[in-house]
Amino acid sequence: MNMEDLESREPDRVIELDLRRVMKQSLWLTGGGAAVLYLVSFLVRGELSVSVSFGGFMLGLLLFAVGYVVLIVLHEACHLLGFRVFGGVPFKKMAYGVNLEMGIAYATTEIPLRNRPMRRALLIPLWLTGVLPGIIGIWLDSHLLILLSAFLIGGAAGDLEMDRRLKELPDDWLIRDDPEKPKLYAYDPQGMAAIPDEPERTEDGPDENGTTHKS
Repeated sequence: MNMEDLESREPDRVIELDLRRVMKQSLWLTGGGAAVLYLVSFLVRGELSVSVSFGGFMLGLLLFAVGYVVLIVLHEACHLLGFRVFGGVPFKKMAYGVNLEMGIAYATTEIPLRNRPMRRALLIPLWLTGVLPGIIGIWLDSHLLILLSAFLIGGAAGDLEMDRRLKELPDDWLIRDDPEKPKLYAYDPQGMAAIPDEPERTEDGPDENGTTHKS
């Protein structure tokens, strides 16, 4: 099934995110992620050390803002990496940008992926930009990295919700990403077999035996 086939038929399933619900999930994941990371840090080190000064707080706030923007960019870049590594998509068939109206960054591909590679591409940013900075933060005893990790884990709420919905579908289904909205179109690869080809039409039309001929 090629791209032309997909565009000529309706998707068998449309997966669209409820952004309000995802935002609530993101808050829970951020808070829960921070709690778990600090608990692990306490268990590893036996204590939690916090020292606050006005200058240190302002510097930390600036570093957090810069780090958050950098990790958001890397988050979307990881999606592109996933499309390439797991789906074999050429980089020239991918797109990256920011939807100012919805206030979200996006990474997309015009080539559909099988369900399993798409799910892997969805979740790779969670591990590389969410969990990994948290592990490094615990190792270095860095509050900055731990908090960035928690926020990036929360930022993966939409990816986790998409993955949860895709789990309901067979691995061989084709998944096409919407280039502008947080929406996926799912296609059963066996569906094309159920669509009969249209008979060739001519100016003379079918004869009385139901066949067509040219004059």
